[in-house]
Amino acid sequence: MMDITSNTKCEKGTSIFSNVSSNQPQDYEFCKSGRDDVDRSKGGSSLYAYFNLTCMTLGTGMLGLPAAVKDGGWGALALIIGAYFMSCYSGVILQKAMYKGKGNRLSSYKELGDEAFGKFGGWVSFFCLSWMLIGTPILYLVLAAANMNQLCAGTAGEIGVFKWTIIWSVIVGIPYIFAKSMKEIALSSAFGALTMVVTILITIVLAGIDTPNQLENVHHDNVIWEGFPTALSTISYAAGSNLIYINVEASMKNPKHWPRVVFGTLTTCQIIYLALCISCYYIYGADILSPVYNSTPSGTARIIAIIMVTLHVVTTCPLLLVSFALDCENMMGITVERYGGSKKKELLVRASFRAGIMIFVAVVGILIPFFDVLMSLLGALSNSALVFVLPVVFYWKLDGFRNKKIHELAFGALTLLYGLVALIFGTWSAVEALVDTFANGYKYQI
Repeated sequence: MMDITSNTKCEKGTSIFSNVSSNQPQDYEFCKSGRDDVDRSKGGSSLYAYFNLTCMTLGTGMLGLPAAVKDGGWGALALIIGAYFMSCYSGVILQKAMYKGKGNRLSSYKELGDEAFGKFGGWVSFFCLSWMLIGTPILYLVLAAANMNQLCAGTAGEIGVFKWTIIWSVIVGIPYIFAKSMKEIALSSAFGALTMVVTILITIVLAGIDTPNQLENVHHDNVIWEGFPTALSTISYAAGSNLIYINVEASMKNPKHWPRVVFGTLTTCQIIYLALCISCYYIYGADILSPVYNSTPSGTARIIAIIMVTLHVVTTCPLLLVSFALDCENMMGITVERYGGSKKKELLVRASFRAGIMIFVAVVGILIPFFDVLMSLLGALSNSALVFVLPVVFYWKLDGFRNKKIHELAFGALTLLYGLVALIFGTWSAVEALVDTFANGYKYQI
């Protein structure tokens, strides 16, 4: 291991983001030799970490944010801004919690949960992370199937969302089942970020062009209190990419720069989020749709946006599914050594396990083909915990509670409250929406 900061003196900060425990000596792993067991000799730069995080954070969550503002009115913008500050804080203290264990750096949410709350905490953390890793591909398959059916409208390709879901499941499943690593993640995430930026630019431009046709009859609400839980859950889905924070931090040559990487990433995303939400809600108001590009006028530009999003989701699905499968395979001990050195047996077991996961993803996508409801459910049930709840409780448990200043405790409690409200009431609201959809006589397009 290379000690990259053995001669570096830790600096004290003044804000809750740069120095969460400024009243006591700093003891992060990069200020103490022997606590960081990650080989950082070939680590990437902070700029590279910022690029990777931004690529992963700028995902399809943006496409549902304007609808979140519709659900909560203009007041939902305050929720988006609040989520930004709390996400920055939780991202910083998550790193601090990684190095508060009894041994070396804690390298996963499950390890953090195990260290803080025993096996129960570890499995709760694993559930939240797994639900995002397997739930997001379900959401993506639903979106890809709906997009293809929409693009093929009026042609022989308009075969229904049901059949398109099966087709995309096969296309996504082939690389997922047989891939054994995630070496292509940087290229895929860069491509995903590019497609999303292009989509958002097209959406904003088309919305601007459509302004004269909409403003005369547009309706806005200042605050819709009963819509806040649904808005919170959707906002939580787009609030951050905490599921990869620990891995990205491990890839950095200088982990001291992690706070500025988190702040830079989330600030970039926040600017794009607000530009999209404000412009689209102002133009379309209560009539806005999710995904937001469906609100814009039909034509070549919107077709390009739909194609770009579809390419993004089908290239991202295998990455998320492989990540989930690798975690499970490590826990189950699916290795060549376990099967007597037989690569064929290992491949057969691994392929069978992954095929089962892919079938599960496809079946759920077929049974619940609702993009907006699935996004709310994922945000409420999983990402709200990963972003707002677990980092705070991990940090308090591992670093102590009484050694924090009042303003820090207050902000941490507010972050925790935000996440719990999104988790409890957002999940309830999303489940109600799902039940109402079926109760209103939804018919599958087989």
